[in-house]
Amino acid sequence: MGETLLIKNAAELVTCSGSAPKTGAAMNDLGIIHDGAVLVEDGIITKVGATAELLSAITGPVDKEIDAAGKCVLPGFVDSHTHFVFGGYRAEEFSWRLRGDTYMEIMERGGGIVNTVRDTRLASKQELKELARKRLDSMLALGVTTVEGKSGYGLDLDTEIKQLEVMAELQGEQAVEIVTTFMGAHAVPQEYQGRSGEFIDFLINEVLPVVAERKLAEFCDVFCEKGVFSVDESRRLLLAASKLGMKSKLHADEIVQLGGAELAAELAAVSADHLLHVSDEGIRKMAETKVVATLLPATAFSLKEPYARGRVMIDSGVPVALASDFNPGSCFTGSIPLIIALATLYMGLTPAETISALTINAAAAVDKADKIGSIESGKQADIIILEHPSHLYLPYHIGVSIVETVIKKGKVVWSK
Repeated sequence: MGETLLIKNAAELVTCSGSAPKTGAAMNDLGIIHDGAVLVEDGIITKVGATAELLSAITGPVDKEIDAAGKCVLPGFVDSHTHFVFGGYRAEEFSWRLRGDTYMEIMERGGGIVNTVRDTRLASKQELKELARKRLDSMLALGVTTVEGKSGYGLDLDTEIKQLEVMAELQGEQAVEIVTTFMGAHAVPQEYQGRSGEFIDFLINEVLPVVAERKLAEFCDVFCEKGVFSVDESRRLLLAASKLGMKSKLHADEIVQLGGAELAAELAAVSADHLLHVSDEGIRKMAETKVVATLLPATAFSLKEPYARGRVMIDSGVPVALASDFNPGSCFTGSIPLIIALATLYMGLTPAETISALTINAAAAVDKADKIGSIESGKQADIIILEHPSHLYLPYHIGVSIVETVIKKGKVVWSK
């Protein structure tokens, strides 16, 4: 038997139990155990229950004990949509947005994603790696134990591979677990302006085979949007990626209602993200196919856009996740406390729904709900302990982190 860890006397043990995303009313069921305890052996949760019952069931020695009296224990947060590997910054563009310039206007003048592409192409792999490592450290301190990271700031073979290699190398060198996504179709590069279809051909013929052969990405994502990639182009890329073993994600219906949600349902994508302008039909089809809707309220907040209709999606049976969309342009924050505040104050989600969306449903958004996202026997021991006795303190502390301890695979990896 490997190293054992016992967490006991938790005022609230939030289990979020399940191996599939929660929908509808089930998102309010956090499976709370009062005066709860968790036993971990060799990084895997083996027993969960009331402290008295669990203590009586332990027969062998315990290597480490944590007394969580007066504290809330819950699954580690999963940030299921980020772009954390990039070079350069876009503070000037943010000031342009403050004066009223739109996201698409900035893109049309050569800013936006293309601006970051230039800086990322110029950066060495080591430079990108050190920047990314610092960002992951910041995420860990906020209780994030698993993060999804996308490429997409290369838009060429060499830089896309460079971004994915950075994530592969960081995987075993720091505590946050990384789920990798190839997003070469993040924008149309300047050398392909006006020829988006040809750029998709390039990705399919030249880049995807290398990514697949080297097993550098689990997912393929595409910016399915007016002025970027059409529904047909997006379908063509994702089908090609699927044939090479990559699962599908989409940036869908963010700026206009284009039919990205419907395409996600058609392809049985794991998630469709953003969805600020999703149609009622798109919501209906996502509910039918159980495509996870990954909503990114900090992006809407940053862009001063209306929030996605999370309340409608939940009530319609769509599994809803929340994520940061951390990136250098439209959302330069990985703040989980901000996301919790926006979801509860402005999107109409209950505190319980918000926790479900950041744990078990976010795990489902990266196709890992069978391994992470809840506290139950057989799951990986990714656990956070709060300074306070209830999950209700998370939205109550507006924009402030109250995470005291972070445990990854049964080991304490961060503490205040």
